[in-house]
Amino acid sequence: MTMARPAPRSEIKLRERAYDAFTEQLLRSEIKPGQFVTQRELVGITGQPLGAIRELIPRLEAEGLIVTVPQRGLQVLPLDIALIRNAFQFRLILEREAVAAFSQTASDAAIAQIEAAHRAIVDSAQGGLTERLVAEAQQVDREFHERIIDDLNNEIISKAYRVNWIKVRLIRQNETSLDEDLVLPVMREHLAIIAAMKRRDIPVAVEAAAAHVTSARARALRLE
Repeated sequence: MTMARPAPRSEIKLRERAYDAFTEQLLRSEIKPGQFVTQRELVGITGQPLGAIRELIPRLEAEGLIVTVPQRGLQVLPLDIALIRNAFQFRLILEREAVAAFSQTASDAAIAQIEAAHRAIVDSAQGGLTERLVAEAQQVDREFHERIIDDLNNEIISKAYRVNWIKVRLIRQNETSLDEDLVLPVMREHLAIIAAMKRRDIPVAVEAAAAHVTSARARALRLE
């Protein structure tokens, strides 16, 4: 049996650039959930060549970021109640496992570093929230979740989590991107998880993580 030749590195890089460009424009709302698009429109939106877009479509379909609608063409992921429930349920399953493992295996120094980053946001916010501080809080929020997920050392889970994160961002652009009203509540929810991690109290850490995800899901569902 003839083995398929691996794609040249240049082609792989081109596909990755196309994927990054698509998801960036999606999160910037240049591409809207539910919008119908053609391949040539995606070329214009992303600035990537048609060949790369054609190769990108199967990946986007597999990840659920684009669906093919008979007689109509390509539709960007439409948002509905089912997606909200599915995305947050998936996140809940992954983060429970990740928090339990991280609480058990992470070093004291790693947990202290994470806690310090969160407390710096909370302390700075006492003087009022600025656009820069909100952006820093967004980064701390994302890094916290990705750190505990990546610590599982499972590439399949890490990739799936990041695709799901895009869907969660689309579900609630303001909530999940941490607008001003949510910076302190989210940081404090994280600190409750981190406090349990420091004590190596796995059940309490997992319970706090579940409460955090459930709270975000409730906010998203109220939008519908």
